[in-house]
Amino acid sequence: MAGMTVVISQSMYFPWVGLLEQIRLADAFIHYDDVQFVRGFLNRVQVKTAQGTKWMTVPTKDRHRGQSINNVLIDDREPWRKTHRNLLAEAYRGAPYVREMLDVVDHVFSQRAYYLSDVTSASIQALCTYFELDRNTNFLNSEDLGVGGASSQRLKDLTLAVQGDVYLTGHGARNYLDHALFEADGIDVHYMNYERIPYPQLHGDFTPYVTGLDLIANCGREGRKMIRSGSLYWREFLNEPR
Repeated sequence: MAGMTVVISQSMYFPWVGLLEQIRLADAFIHYDDVQFVRGFLNRVQVKTAQGTKWMTVPTKDRHRGQSINNVLIDDREPWRKTHRNLLAEAYRGAPYVREMLDVVDHVFSQRAYYLSDVTSASIQALCTYFELDRNTNFLNSEDLGVGGASSQRLKDLTLAVQGDVYLTGHGARNYLDHALFEADGIDVHYMNYERIPYPQLHGDFTPYVTGLDLIANCGREGRKMIRSGSLYWREFLNEPR
């Protein structure tokens, strides 16, 4: 995959390794937080514990239909930071790099955050800084680029706004993305080819679908070697069996 590669994604709370792999391949990563909040993985993530997988969820308040992510308020009436930190400390108590993982968490929690996108974007940045994924990637916010519209048209225009000629996306886009629209402007569309590479984990069989903090706690900075999935051109990807 050559050219200027752009990834556009809603910010997620301490996301899984798959998003970090997208960032590794990106020349520009655009936080796409001026779009409607939908339930999913934006404010929650799975943690592997001795009692099975548990969710860490950032509580929100006063949410209403159609509200954009960057206008969703965090609900600090409950001590969710303390709750999440305690959960992580207990879940990874026997992990070799638990201290480094908690340092990353503490750094994010020490930052002032009123809106959900404040803490989610900070959590992504902290993971990228730890694994040195931010050295060759420019991080931007869609709201700062002055690009209107919606859907595939806006994604294409955002890509063009940063001089991108490769748009890299996750698997969910296969259901809605207008590939021809991108190609009409000379933009190649690629999908992630997630390898889901196993690494040493606590608490039973390996699962890739947990927070990237899991990789820090278990592998430390050597975990960078596990962040290595590539991508497939969209026609090749769509022809692959699901």
